[in-house]
Amino acid sequence: MKSYILVFLLLAYTMMAYAQPINPASLGFRHFQIPYQDIKSELLVKSKKGDELKTKPLFFFSQGSLPKPLIITEDKDVYGVFPFNTDSLLEEYHLVIVGKPGVPLMAERKNLNEQYCYIDANGKMPPSYIQHNVLDFYVTRNIFILEWMRKQSWVNKSRLVVAGHSEGSTIVAKMAVQYPKITDIIYAGGNPMGRIMSIIAEERFHETDSSKLADHSFSYWKEALKHPNNMDASRGDTDSATIGFSYPPMHYLTQLKIPVLVSYGTKDWATPYIDYLQIETIRQKKSNFQFDAYIGKEHNFFAVRKDGSIDYDQYNWDKVALDWLSWLHNNKKATH
Repeated sequence: MKSYILVFLLLAYTMMAYAQPINPASLGFRHFQIPYQDIKSELLVKSKKGDELKTKPLFFFSQGSLPKPLIITEDKDVYGVFPFNTDSLLEEYHLVIVGKPGVPLMAERKNLNEQYCYIDANGKMPPSYIQHNVLDFYVTRNIFILEWMRKQSWVNKSRLVVAGHSEGSTIVAKMAVQYPKITDIIYAGGNPMGRIMSIIAEERFHETDSSKLADHSFSYWKEALKHPNNMDASRGDTDSATIGFSYPPMHYLTQLKIPVLVSYGTKDWATPYIDYLQIETIRQKKSNFQFDAYIGKEHNFFAVRKDGSIDYDQYNWDKVALDWLSWLHNNKKATH
């Protein structure tokens, strides 16, 4: 089965030219290596210049899928680590992002594949990435890192915001259930019914009477469930990863009593399931949810033309991040 890929489109990332040697410090990041289980996690912290030691709450961002380095260089250019402009958020928060297991912090574009993934000479994903690329590893690792960070003198412990996009949305949804110190969650570009439903929704759109693409996914799903611990990545994601990320995050989200913001483009494959989540939160009289629908935008918040093609010139991530900040301001007012 062709693996399903939810991609941050790096072509849209802000590119910055640097004359000095490129490293995390030159890009304005503090770099930490945090040992967890049998690997070291690459952790980057972005703070407003001069505010590195100023006490502020954390804004933890969990990125989407695939083994991509956090920092990608091409000649003297650097692809931005976050998909949005961080300036406004940095006024109030220290921003945190953690790399993928088994993937170097930095890499040159020429050493990555066409999807900006770090692979070996045989075109395969790193073994350590394959082994650890499962939902529960990310959840427990991230909580471990947040516990470590909350011990730092420059971290305000009264508020902890987590945000995730695509695969990262599922990760932060489960984190929020297991880690009560999280105070606010932003669930962006996720599918509340799980990964397998997004796979099938996309296939339904593209299939024909002769292809019946979704039938292959139903067969794959049936076989995967017979081998829930299978870590064979020859088809893309392992069965274990697919199963973990396909458990409906709706079950995590509806347990939460903290403020939840759901951000999504209405042209995303997951839109009907997000709309269903909103219907359910209304039915359950949950007042802690807010839904921000970006009309006519796709999974990565690009505009979609009438012919169905994506307009990569209409980059909306910066607006999305500003809307996040506005929502966080409203939450702060409501709790004080």
